[in-house]
Amino acid sequence: MFKSNLKIHLIFVVKYRKNIIKNFEEDIKKSFLKSSKDRDFEILLMEADLNHIHLLIEFKPKVSITQIARCLKKESVFNLWKDHSYTLIKYFWKEKTFWSDGYFVSTVGEASEETIRKYIENQG
Repeated sequence: MFKSNLKIHLIFVVKYRKNIIKNFEEDIKKSFLKSSKDRDFEILLMEADLNHIHLLIEFKPKVSITQIARCLKKESVFNLWKDHSYTLIKYFWKEKTFWSDGYFVSTVGEASEETIRKYIENQG
């Protein structure tokens, strides 16, 4: 058995940089928390701005950052379209999307966790 302290700062951006996150913020956060339940990562903090969301995530070494991002994005898009298709179709037509391709990720190792926490808490 081994111990780890792996944390990342992850950012997802809304497709076409549409300033609509605030309309769906609570549902996005609920979806992310549901997705992380019983998985090998934990969301420590999340805050949204107009067109992007910041997450502080702790994870086990057996899971990749790509797996985390893919899981969160895929499940949140599914849930958003299930609950808000009438609204989302106005922004994305019939393309069932919400997030831009890719993501930004940075390990927390270069900055203290407290610095990252303050930065994320001051979003929006």
